[in-house]
Amino acid sequence: MKDAGLRIRVQRDLREKFLEICRAQDKPAAQVLREFMREYVIKHEDTLPDVGDGSDVTAQEHPKTGNGQG
Repeated sequence: MKDAGLRIRVQRDLREKFLEICRAQDKPAAQVLREFMREYVIKHEDTLPDVGDGSDVTAQEHPKTGNGQG
């Protein structure tokens, strides 16, 4: 599956604090956001009607690392 980008707007202070915490934890911000998105989908996917497309976005391997952690 081809990766897709996501562009969002956030308050400057929130962005700066988020990036500062990511750096302190030696984690790329994109990785933290992907982890959050996966956890959010797992927690809330039962609220969606079954679309039956067979995709499992939470278990997909990352093309660079080869693991589901992205």
